[in-house]
Amino acid sequence: MTKLKERLLYTDKDPADDRSRMRAVANNLILHLHPTKVPAPALKWTYTWGLGGISATLTLVLLITGVLLMFRYDASVERAYTSIQNLETQVTFGALIRGLHHWSANLLIVTTFLHLIRVFLTGGFKQGRTTNWLVGVVLLLLVVAFNFTGYLLPWDQLAFWAITVGTSLLGYVPVFGGAISNFLLAGPDVGQGALRNFYAIHVAVLPAIMILLMSYHFWKVRKDGGISQPIPAPTEDKRPSRVERLTTIPHLVQREFAAAVVLITAVTIFAMLVPPPLEELANPIHPPNPAKAAWYFMGLQELLLHMHPLAAMLLPGIALAGIAAIPYWDKREEDIGVYFRSKIGTGTALIGAILGVALPPVLVVIDEYWLDLPSMMPGVSTLISNGFVPLALSLGGLAAIYSLFRVVGRANRGEATVGLFVFLMVSLVMLTIIGVFFRGANMALVMPF
Repeated sequence: MTKLKERLLYTDKDPADDRSRMRAVANNLILHLHPTKVPAPALKWTYTWGLGGISATLTLVLLITGVLLMFRYDASVERAYTSIQNLETQVTFGALIRGLHHWSANLLIVTTFLHLIRVFLTGGFKQGRTTNWLVGVVLLLLVVAFNFTGYLLPWDQLAFWAITVGTSLLGYVPVFGGAISNFLLAGPDVGQGALRNFYAIHVAVLPAIMILLMSYHFWKVRKDGGISQPIPAPTEDKRPSRVERLTTIPHLVQREFAAAVVLITAVTIFAMLVPPPLEELANPIHPPNPAKAAWYFMGLQELLLHMHPLAAMLLPGIALAGIAAIPYWDKREEDIGVYFRSKIGTGTALIGAILGVALPPVLVVIDEYWLDLPSMMPGVSTLISNGFVPLALSLGGLAAIYSLFRVVGRANRGEATVGLFVFLMVSLVMLTIIGVFFRGANMALVMPF
């Protein structure tokens, strides 16, 4: 009799109870990713620009579309290209899924890059957030690795020669570069071994690392009480003022959901209007002219046109090490959460941006048409004349810009670092633009119109 009552109670259960239970599970999941309450100023769109959430949403889109693509992709040099063609012409919504995957991957590089810049400009690495800053730098590199390994998979001319150029750059990395290149290619050239390795790394190794690091990244943000915020100014009686805190549900969740819907809609429409590129089948015998790396490596390829390969690899390596070490250099915590640190920092950032826009094109044109260091130093090894000399000049120029901010602009260490950081980021963008749009046949400078 008791069992019969239990069955009747179970069958007569109100469906609203199930909805309440599902809502509770969803809320618990959300609160595992976010703190229970967040500061009201942190919800301002102009503070975060939603870049962290946008990047996370794009990662989820890539995960879903990537799994779907795996059902139709064949990682062999004989069938990889035709499997992509069949996907786009014979599979229902296949072209849309590939377009979503392709454009989301490219956009993810941009958003993670901008997110790193936003965190730096607001001092989000301060007050115990150093580890998460380092994890963020690694995540950016991981996103680049994702795009690099996925670039080869269509096995068309664009992919084949971009990876050929990209892996050749690895050979110039001191000590480990050659070993890494041989491991990725499974031999001296791009072939079946390289395609198999790139596919395995792209769909198995990198996703596992990405999930682990993103989980830690979100957990650390939650443990730190949410994103960084300015220190509240003390009240008249010198007591610390309180910042209004709002519940994550619904205030933050509603904004994140709205941003995700707009983002996915925009990417979907773009993927329908602009198909991802697919050139003719890869041909190792006939390279295109020019043979360019993927767009996110074009800044590095541009450096290779002006420096010895070893110097061209050392310069961004030193810059990357400096970016990772920023929390140990800029330790002033009073300006956390303040864009550009102060008015002086805003000025150094503006000057750094102007210099970043103006100097790289001028130096590229000078080196392209007038300056020839090897001929100016006859009898000197090109490693010195076209390697260590321009590397030393570049590092000296960075030191001069930093000193200019410190001495002339009377900026403190953090404010001067802001100006130098902005100069580096804008210079990288300018070099990338030059490499993508202003390099023609034989990598000569051309007008793009």
